Amino acid sequence: MLPRLALSPRSGLDPRLYFSPRASADADAGIRETWLEIGFGGGEHLLWQAAAHPEAGIIGAEPYVSGVAKLLSKLAQAGAGKNIRIYMEDARDILESLPDATLARVFVLFPDPWPKKRHHKRRFIQTEMLDELARVMRPGAELRFATDENGYLVWALERLMAHPAFAWGAETSSDWRQRPLDWPQTRYEAKALKDRRICTYLKFLRRAQ
Repeated sequence: MLPRLALSPRSGLDPRLYFSPRASADADAGIRETWLEIGFGGGEHLLWQAAAHPEAGIIGAEPYVSGVAKLLSKLAQAGAGKNIRIYMEDARDILESLPDATLARVFVLFPDPWPKKRHHKRRFIQTEMLDELARVMRPGAELRFATDENGYLVWALERLMAHPAFAWGAETSSDWRQRPLDWPQTRYEAKALKDRRICTYLKFLRRAQ
């Protein structure tokens, strides 16, 4: 299945065209918007979202072969994959290739927290990365971030709250303590909860220009 679902980034291409050559011109082509999951692990979340939202083409970026193999196995069993594309290299390649304001959702769920201070520069959430996400996300698009590491939570909040392109819509503590119904559990999250680690779920919206 991988040759059929693997994606080769093409600079400036409307990402809907990775799923259907008619998507950008024909409303009946099925894919109306594009989402990106950065580091999909075993693919549980990506597969659930793809099944729940057939109108969304979802690009999953995951460099680890074991994670891609798990997703492909699930896809083969479910007979799915029509609205999923896979990229096995650095997600930055995808972001750099995208035109402005083309993503409707971005998921960064339980990324490597790089807890040692000397490794903080390797964390995905950086001000420069938020600049790039702001460029490719359309107004009103959602950025979802989850972590079970308090240090990374503070790090991410400091940068997201300071960035002029993103707004945190949380009004009560349940907005970040409880996983929303349309946010399925990942294998990593299940392990974190089993180990009694506290998980946090953030949803930021891309402000209008």
